[in-house]
Formats: sequence, structure tokens, C-alpha cells
Amino acid sequence: MGRLVRKPVVPDLDLQIAGLESVLQSDLAGVQLAGAVAGDNYLERMVKYVPGEVSGFSMLINAILDQAQKAGGPNAAMAGLPIGVIATGALAVGLILTPLFCWYVREDGDAWITNAVVSTIAFPFWAYLMGAVAFANIHDGNLAVILVLTFTVVSGLVSPAALRPKLAARQELAPPKEGPRLVEAFG
Repeated sequence: MGRLVRKPVVPDLDLQIAGLESVLQSDLAGVQLAGAVAGDNYLERMVKYVPGEVSGFSMLINAILDQAQKAGGPNAAMAGLPIGVIATGALAVGLILTPLFCWYVREDGDAWITNAVVSTIAFPFWAYLMGAVAFANIHDGNLAVILVLTFTVVSGLVSPAALRPKLAARQELAPPKEGPRLVEAFG
């Protein structure tokens, strides 16, 4: 199981049958045909769409900002910048890092673009749940749990499109048809 959601692979029956026309039906029992590769199921997608690594980074930054805000009071600042501005900037950095992280850890067969989009949308929900300082004035723990649970359940429904074999690969493996072409038949 990879870190990102995997795309299902749909078998191409034309590729499986190409070149087997001369094989007798009795000989087909020993031939192993390529089957479909299932992608991640609902629960796996639901878990993989959680931007865990970026959320961990965000938790550390917000713990520092929260301590600075508690120590400095309502006018707390770091390097002359109000804590609220820094917290909003940290939230924006998390939103930028989420798709970059998905791109960085991608492997062949991963639906990294789908994963990046859903995880980037999920990040503010998780930041709100964790009590990000950027949301300090509007944070409600009960609402945060409802939002994250709802988003997580719905995000599992997002399934990437299945990979299909390329047309060029199908044409390479398909034997040329014998006989006159349509143009030659009428010429």
C-alpha cells in the first residue's frame, strides 16, 4: 500500500487476445491473461486523503504560535509581525505544501493529482480541528469534529479514473488485418 491513492487498471481485452488467433481453444487453459488491478477501496482512499505529514508540520508551527500568543497576550507579535498574520501565513504554506508533498511522494500508478486536490481541500478542515491559531477567533471544537468527519466520509467517495492502456500500445500488439482495405476494395 502506497502513501497516495492508487488508480485501478482496467484490462484491455484487445491486448490480451492479440496474437492468440492461431492458438487452439484447448491450449488457452495454460495461457494466463492479464486481469484488472483493483485500485484502493473506499476506506483506503478515505485514510490516504488525510494530509498527515503536512498536518504534523502545521501542528508544530501552531504549537509555537499558540505559546507566543499566550505569552504576549492579544497584541502578541514575533519579529514585529502580529501572531495572526504569521498564523495565516503558516496556513497558506500548508496549503501550498500539501500538493507539493503529493507530487514528491508519487509513484507509478498513483492518482497523485486527485490526491493533491482532495488533500489540499482537506487541509483547512484538519487545521481547524487541531485548533490552528489562524482560526483562533472562530474555533468551535464540536463544529470542527462534525466538519472533519463529514469531509472525510465524503472524500472516500472520490475515486480516480481507471488507467486504460494507450491506443498506441493496442495498435502495436494487434496483428495487421489481411485482405484489401476499404479504399483498395473500391479502387
